[in-house]
Amino acid sequence: MNFIALGYEDLTLASLLLLFSGLLSMRLKLNMERQIGVAALRMVIQLMLIGMVLKILFAMVSPLWTGLAAAIMIAIAGREAAARQTRKFTGWWTYGLGTSSLMLAGSLVTVLALTTQIRPEPWFDPRFALPILGMILGNTMSGVSIGLDRLLGEAVREKVAVEARLALGHDRASAFRPLVRNAVRAGLMNIINAMSVAGVVSIPGMMTGQILAGVDPTEAVKYQILIMFLIAGSTALGTLAAVVFATRRLSDNRHRLRLDHLRSDIKES
Repeated sequence: MNFIALGYEDLTLASLLLLFSGLLSMRLKLNMERQIGVAALRMVIQLMLIGMVLKILFAMVSPLWTGLAAAIMIAIAGREAAARQTRKFTGWWTYGLGTSSLMLAGSLVTVLALTTQIRPEPWFDPRFALPILGMILGNTMSGVSIGLDRLLGEAVREKVAVEARLALGHDRASAFRPLVRNAVRAGLMNIINAMSVAGVVSIPGMMTGQILAGVDPTEAVKYQILIMFLIAGSTALGTLAAVVFATRRLSDNRHRLRLDHLRSDIKES
């Protein structure tokens, strides 16, 4: 089977579906047509730019440039995770927590996959490293963002309960345990749902791409299973790290609740 190249006329035809979404928003007065248009334009520009950048990186196969590209991806993912928070820490803490958690989970899981399962030569080959890191970061970012948002929201709503547990002699880890449990559960829900319907309701993107490129479906399935396992592990690790680090920021060494570490100018939706 030969790979089917797409022409710009094919993309133009597909864009009519996006136009339909905008017209639907206008007809129903959803006021989302501008957001749809900006998001679509941003996506096109970003993908075209990354296509050119990846072409250069693939030709260079440099650990320095691969590492720099990975660092930029992690930094942007951290920013997006922080931007989705309803409540935020003061200063750089919201961005720092999200970015450090993504860096820990994404880097660890990606390096593990490259060195033990996929094993390209060299192991940092950007043709393998960057797409895998991108898939892992994209999904882990959602888990981290949802987990932090749930934790900070519940910390405010459950202030009395947390302070009561602390007053009764619980340490901060014990006092925050119900909140941590709920936050991590929320952060893992997306990947659990994705794994539950993979192959039945949906055929995941990587598997679809390989099949369209002519790869044997059995081999495409193996790679997709590997990627789903990597995403699940990274999401669990990243969400847990972000939530646990956040509880440390929400308390102090004297085991007191420190909601003053949250910004007071955030309007809840």
